[in-house]
Order: sequence, then C-alpha cells, then structure tokens
Amino acid sequence: MAGPRPLGPLIHSFFADHLITVKGLRPASVRSYRDTIRLLLCFTASDKHAKITRLSVEDLTFDRVLGFLRYLEHDRGNHARTRNQRLAALHTLFGYIASREPQMLGTCQQVAAIPAKRAAPAQTRFLERDEVEALFRSLPRKGRLALRDRALLLFLYNTGARVQEAADLRAGHLDLGEYPLARLHGKGGKWRTCPLWRHTAQLLSELLGPPDTTPAPDTPVFRSATGQPLTRFGIYKIVRRHAGHLDDTRTRRRVSPHIFRHTAAVHLLEAGVEVNVIRGWLGHADLTTTNRYAEINTKAKIEALRNTEPPGTSGGTPRSPRLADRRGAAQLAVITLTVMWPVTGG
Repeated sequence: MAGPRPLGPLIHSFFADHLITVKGLRPASVRSYRDTIRLLLCFTASDKHAKITRLSVEDLTFDRVLGFLRYLEHDRGNHARTRNQRLAALHTLFGYIASREPQMLGTCQQVAAIPAKRAAPAQTRFLERDEVEALFRSLPRKGRLALRDRALLLFLYNTGARVQEAADLRAGHLDLGEYPLARLHGKGGKWRTCPLWRHTAQLLSELLGPPDTTPAPDTPVFRSATGQPLTRFGIYKIVRRHAGHLDDTRTRRRVSPHIFRHTAAVHLLEAGVEVNVIRGWLGHADLTTTNRYAEINTKAKIEALRNTEPPGTSGGTPRSPRLADRRGAAQLAVITLTVMWPVTGG
C-alpha cells in the first residue's frame, strides 16, 4: 500500500497551474485563496499536532473541514459571510484535489455538499449628492499631488471602478477624444468600457503630461510621488485623507474607494438610468447584484409615493408615471451637469 502523499506539491500546483494558469485569477483573488488555505493548513497541523511541512493529502478529512469552519466562526469570530467566502475557496480546492487524487473523491464530494449559511447581505452605504458636491469643493487645487487626487476621486465616482481597476488603469486604456472612454479590466479577466465626463477626461489628460506628449500605452495613470503605480492601499489612503471626514458613526459608514462605486450606482439610479445599463456600467455578472441599489434608493420610493398621491391631497396633482421615460438618455447629462458644477467651480 502506498504511503501518505505529501500535500505541498498538490497545493503548489493548485495555485500555479489551476488558479493562475487555468482560471487566470487576478493577484487579489489568488491572495484570498492563499489566506483561506493558510488558515486551513495551520488548523489541520494544530489539530493533528504535527508540523505543516509533514502534512499529507489524507490529513484533509471531512471532519477537519467541518472543524475548521466551526473554528472560523467560534474562535476567530468570523461573520457568516466570511465563513461562506472561505467555504467557497475550499469547494474550489477540493474540486481540484478530486481531479488529481481520485482516491480522495469521497471526501471531496462530502466537502462539496457543505452548504453556505444564510446571511443577510452587507449593508450598502453611499454618499448623498450634497456630500459629493461638498467633497469636490473642498479638494485642494494647488500642490504637487492635487491634480492626481482630484482626478482619482472624480474617476472613481464617474466610473464606479473597483479600486483594483483604478490601480491597473494604464494610458492605453483611455480614449480622451471627442467621446472619452475608459476600458476597465475587472473580475474574471473581463473588460468593460465606461464613458467619461469631459471634465474627467480633461483632468486625466493633464495628469498624463503636456498636450504635445504621448505617454506609452503601459504608463500608469495614477502614480505615487515616486512615479510608481498606486496600489490598492495607496488609493485607499488618498480617499481616507480627503473624504474621511464624511464618515458617519450613526450608520457605520466608513468612506473607502468602494463607497464611490456604490455612490455612482445609486446616483445613476436616482437619475432614472435603467438597471441593466448600471449593471453593464459597474461590470456586475448578475443583475441581482445591481438590483440591491433599487432596494436602498429611498429617494426613488418617496418620489414614487408622491407620484401616486390622489388628486386634492397635500401632494397636489400626481405627475405622469412616464416622466422617467420622457427623460430617457438625457438623465446621464443631468447627473453630469449636477456633479460637475462643484468640480469645475460653478
């Protein structure tokens, strides 16, 4: 009978061959898998009272996986959403193990059958329109990094880009001509195109250098003081420096780059933009992800209530329910002009 098979080569091939080469995951996604598997290996080694370097494939038992999930919730205090995220990574890992070690198929099938726990979705927080206006009015206009910071914040709000998408933005991804566009490289290696406001395009053009120069296509758009591409954490620090004062302890809102993504979605929805358009704008794979913004759009609900008030009440004559239809595509221009006023100085 063959002896225990070392776990190291299998884990290495899972990352190098499967996640990176086959699935083509982004570095941030690979790090998420790394963190989950690191925790699993540490838990398994502790449970077996052995060194991590001595673990074998057979040590990854179904009971240990269940114990690991309990450990995440009870010992580490992880929320059910975090537990479900870790479980999804384990499902991927054990699916790969089943394809490489057929004798482990029974265990892998048991792990695959572990269900995710019910968990309420994370509350979506965003900035109100007047808060966005006040933020852009307060941004410094002078200083070595003032242009970069203003362009970055406006880009996040304009496109609803994920922080990694902004960090990965290169000059070759921009078309700053008559109809300015930005191509964003999102999750799953998918690309999408977002229109840019003219003022956003103007700031990006100034950021990339004098008008008579053409930057190389791989030139990072958002750079540090030393000229290196900004990292996710670097962008986070810029957002916190300029918008941290907009934190709301009452609603537990802490302003981060992702807040601008939620804000862009809610403001587009308030302007009457169709949900499917917003889905494509943000790069959501599933429409249900976009639909959550409709649930939190209190202003739209109040407007709908006013529109259906009966004649003779304090609300006056109800407006036509097709008002939004008559606005049509002009809503994008409305939101652009509304937001650009404080940015351009009115």
